[in-house]
Amino acid sequence: MKFSQLVTLTLTLVAAFVRADSDEHVDTDAEATVQAPPAVFKPTTISGVFVEQFVTPKSKGSVWIPSEAKKVVDGIEDDELLKFRGAWSIEEASVLPSIKSDLGLVVKTPAAHHAISAAFPSPFDTKDSTFVAQYVALFLCYFSMLNKKHNRYEVKLQNGLECGGAYMKLLTYDTSFTPAAFSDKSPYTIMFGPDRCGSTNKVHFIFRHKNPKTGVIEEKHLNSPGTAKIDKLTNVYTLVVRPDNSFDVLINDESVKSGNLLEDFTPAVNPPKLIDDPEDSKPEDWVDVARISDPDARKPDDWDETAPREIIDEDATIPDDWLANEPKSISDPDSTKPEDWDDEEDGEWTAPTVENPKCADVSGCGPWSKPLKPNPAYKGKWKAPLIDNPAYKGAWAPRKIENPDWFEDKQPSNFGKIGAIGFELWTMQNGILFDNIYIGDSEEDAKTLRKETWAVKHKIESEQEAKNKPAQDSSPEDDSNKSTIQKLISRANAFRTRIYKLAFRLYSVGDYTDAITEHPAEFATIVFCVVYLLYTLSTLVQTILGLFKSTPVVAAEESKAKTE
Repeated sequence: MKFSQLVTLTLTLVAAFVRADSDEHVDTDAEATVQAPPAVFKPTTISGVFVEQFVTPKSKGSVWIPSEAKKVVDGIEDDELLKFRGAWSIEEASVLPSIKSDLGLVVKTPAAHHAISAAFPSPFDTKDSTFVAQYVALFLCYFSMLNKKHNRYEVKLQNGLECGGAYMKLLTYDTSFTPAAFSDKSPYTIMFGPDRCGSTNKVHFIFRHKNPKTGVIEEKHLNSPGTAKIDKLTNVYTLVVRPDNSFDVLINDESVKSGNLLEDFTPAVNPPKLIDDPEDSKPEDWVDVARISDPDARKPDDWDETAPREIIDEDATIPDDWLANEPKSISDPDSTKPEDWDDEEDGEWTAPTVENPKCADVSGCGPWSKPLKPNPAYKGKWKAPLIDNPAYKGAWAPRKIENPDWFEDKQPSNFGKIGAIGFELWTMQNGILFDNIYIGDSEEDAKTLRKETWAVKHKIESEQEAKNKPAQDSSPEDDSNKSTIQKLISRANAFRTRIYKLAFRLYSVGDYTDAITEHPAEFATIVFCVVYLLYTLSTLVQTILGLFKSTPVVAAEESKAKTE
């Protein structure tokens, strides 16, 4: 079995395992946090190129269309893993609800690929115009582009975000685009929003730029992006891009990154004007070693390379206040065995050690020995001194020539035409809610919508979270009352969480070596489960084949018995 096939089979098992637990957890969490919202939804009067608050019946019509396509991943052919089978729903928030009848677009399926998109009524040409894109999700995202382009959206992570994305894609205008065919391969102009898994936690800002000479389209990634909010509150993410190419990324109205499209992206928008000549090579007789060992130097006859660096100080005496009979550390007298400590499972408990307080104000404790001191006779290994290399010609570098592919785009903020918005995600969590999407040309309208929606939600949700927190937090007394079975279940759930994080890294990121090195126990468990499953299937097949082979023999013996 190929490694990719092993990973595919493993992910299928793990995903099913996680989904069962995740659904159960969501129901419990929602039941604990659902309350009557104190505010009532009122549709905004703001207009733009595309404004979406998921007000019925518009949102239940043909505006948002789930994808019927599937991903293409080398070495994986399982349709269940590759197709966009993740379900979507338009519904109210189930965790920390804040505004009654406020609907949003919700990710319903954990451990799955999701893709959904909506085409604009007409393409939005960003040339020489302000562009704003903004959205809210229980992971709220505000995306705005000043003076030319504005985007806003809200994102709410109702079940948190351990491994997955909640970013939007603004799709490049194409007359042949059909939402049902939307996939990870669909050309986009801008990708913006939060993404987190393992050590990755950032707010993407990526734009695609076309080389006017070669026609090649290249992704430009923001250097050192900010980190995403991963709580269950509605958070707003804002991107501002101005005609002078300056930009700002804000989270909840606070700037976390600012810069310039021409300076803060990798690879750079404009290539260098001069490049190294690819046909130039260093001459064989070129000497670029500046210093060499003196060939005429000789080791002195009295140079002793065997002398140690340090020797015992024979003149040293034990200090008067040295406590030879006192240990340096003792068991912590204030430490007690935890109530939930299980000797059978956790091993024999021993108190932690602390520094002996009697040794604090004296020269030392414990057995004393004479210290070491530098050896005056030490010289170390002899080496010939360095001298300037008489043949040195300097550091070699290829000559510079004009870059044949050079161009200069002075205004990459002109992103071209945008024709649709889409969410194409892989996530291990469900419950991500998107809402209040605004795409238009007014920063003020985006700001007003933010005040009407996010500011209201964030205040109410924060108050609800503070009110619920004491009841949700378990005290040490509660933990001590847990049965051994409950403790084992809790630890098993934590281990399972680590397993599906590892599975995601192996499958989606392709991070084999580092992932396995960092999580050997989890990887061993996955391999064991797969091997055990294959062994069981093999045994079952052999048993079935054995039954078919033995049938003629039994029939012959029965016939012989009847004849006799």
